[in-house]
Amino acid sequence: MSHPKGLLRRSAYDAIKTLIITGQLTPGARVTEIELTEQLGVSRTPVREALNRLERDGLLVSRSKTGFAVNSFDLGSAEEVFDLREMLEPRSSALAACRVSDADREALQAILATCDAINPDHRTVEQSLMEMTVGIDVHRVIARMSGNALLAEMLDGILDRCQIYIWMDLSLQNSWAEARAEHADLVDAICSGDAERAEALSLQHIRGARKNVVKVLKARENLRGAARGLAPTR
Repeated sequence: MSHPKGLLRRSAYDAIKTLIITGQLTPGARVTEIELTEQLGVSRTPVREALNRLERDGLLVSRSKTGFAVNSFDLGSAEEVFDLREMLEPRSSALAACRVSDADREALQAILATCDAINPDHRTVEQSLMEMTVGIDVHRVIARMSGNALLAEMLDGILDRCQIYIWMDLSLQNSWAEARAEHADLVDAICSGDAERAEALSLQHIRGARKNVVKVLKARENLRGAARGLAPTR
């Protein structure tokens, strides 16, 4: 059975990204075209394109002569990503609230409804990944609603790089319900045209996620440090 090239490329990208985000490919693990081609059952072209895109997303780093390796996702990298989100997303939320249309309101409410349809008590890994993706889509749609194409493009790339940290926040800190409620409040502010409230809620949401991610990464650093006899990170 043949598949359109775009479908194969998307499938390879999503499959490899899932392996990285869920920890099945651990930080530092070597990733090669040949191994993934065999594992995914696709040709090398969509795998190669997926690997290059994942490198742009910050999930992989290139290793000369040995292909790619999963990024380390350390505390410094997380801080950089969240610095940018704090600078840009609150502004995009405020702009979106000033420009919101009926079609925008419907789009945002539809995204929230998709999350609400997932049973929080019987969530599979696949459902969790879908809810994370849909949650990120809230931010992507808001950025596009800002009316600033360059801002939306920048945030799109930042959110791609932030996926692994969002997964840490949601799954390791079990903050699914909190994220849902915060997204609902942010959407309500935007749909009401309240730019000041939307900006404040956006910043609060990002800072909360940042706090959770820093907690996870510091705990990991302390575990590694303890193994080497180093003092804990505070």
